[in-house]
Amino acid sequence: MNKVFLLLVMFFAFTGAAYALVNINTASQADLETLQGIGPAKAKAIIDHRKKKGSFKSPSNLEDVKGIGPATMKRLRKDITVGGTTTLKKESRPAIR
Repeated sequence: MNKVFLLLVMFFAFTGAAYALVNINTASQADLETLQGIGPAKAKAIIDHRKKKGSFKSPSNLEDVKGIGPATMKRLRKDITVGGTTTLKKESRPAIR
């Protein structure tokens, strides 16, 4: 039983790095733009909303931002958080031109 538990822990330890999360309360515009369906205008709208209304209490509060509806939330839900730090793989960041 201990071997199975250890195997599961090791599996999640190594696969955890493959998932990137963006903290919508602290992410920069560039970080927000890495999210599918979020371009410069929506990223700026998220930041402006955050400055005006304060931190998001849950990821679903992102729907309060103009231009973000249920379809966008369905795509984003697995990639966003309201706590912790933004963890992006280097290759997922947009290229700086």
